[in-house]
Amino acid sequence: MMSSFWSAWIIVLTVVSLAGILWILLANRTAGEQETDRTTGHAADGIEEYDNPLPYWWFLMFLFTIIFGVGYLIAYPGMGNFKGLLGWTQIGQWEKEVAAADERFSGERFAYLAMPIEEVAAVPAAMKMGQRMFANNCASCHGADGKGSYGFPNLTDNDWLYGGEPDAIVATLVHGRKAAMPAWGDVLGDEGVRNVTAYTLSLSGRNVDAEHAAAGKTQYDMFCVACHMPSGEGNPLFGAPNLANGIWLYGGDSMQVSHSIRAGRNGEMPAFADLISEDKIHIISAYVYSLSRSTD
Repeated sequence: MMSSFWSAWIIVLTVVSLAGILWILLANRTAGEQETDRTTGHAADGIEEYDNPLPYWWFLMFLFTIIFGVGYLIAYPGMGNFKGLLGWTQIGQWEKEVAAADERFSGERFAYLAMPIEEVAAVPAAMKMGQRMFANNCASCHGADGKGSYGFPNLTDNDWLYGGEPDAIVATLVHGRKAAMPAWGDVLGDEGVRNVTAYTLSLSGRNVDAEHAAAGKTQYDMFCVACHMPSGEGNPLFGAPNLANGIWLYGGDSMQVSHSIRAGRNGEMPAFADLISEDKIHIISAYVYSLSRSTD
């Protein structure tokens, strides 16, 4: 809510503007007069401007818009802090429309809730609903096509940090996820970061310095294997990514991998349990499940 001063300023400015427009319209009224050959005295290149009256219907249209504007400002908010006699708000209208949509579609959504996610994913009508819900709640991070971006997982490649089975997807949506890759820069030092980077890249078949990679394996086995596993396949229990498949959440060149090792990473997926209903989570989960299966 704005201050009393600015509220009063807007009210006064609006009223003065409407009154001024009405005065100009009435003061220059010539409606109803007959057309004549009288001119305004203006001429350019031999062309003169006639001083004929405004068509009466046009005058009435201007008058109607002013009356309508006054009525609108009385009924709806628009005059500072005055809320309007109808008590309309955009939030109230949104809530009303959402409630109407929920009442209309809730029966269909709850029917899907009784079905396994794998079956829901095979229903075209449910997937149309899921696509719209995904666009409203998930696309800002994972992209409209679900392919993600830097720091946001691709949901279409069947590479899952916490598992891609229906129960795992539902748990991710309901509870959210908070990844915590600790910073190892102070522990490893610059040379250690370089060595572990070399070994990490070698896990996905990259060409690296063999000496650095050999030294890095010892440090990897000491500090990294608990989460990323001996062969770098990752561990869904911790959300530790697979380092051996060439898929990188924060980029896979040596500089980006070195930064992840040195400074750590902290990704967070918000929990949606308090934001969207159980039936909607079920449908979104089915849609997300279908994204990776469509590329198999």
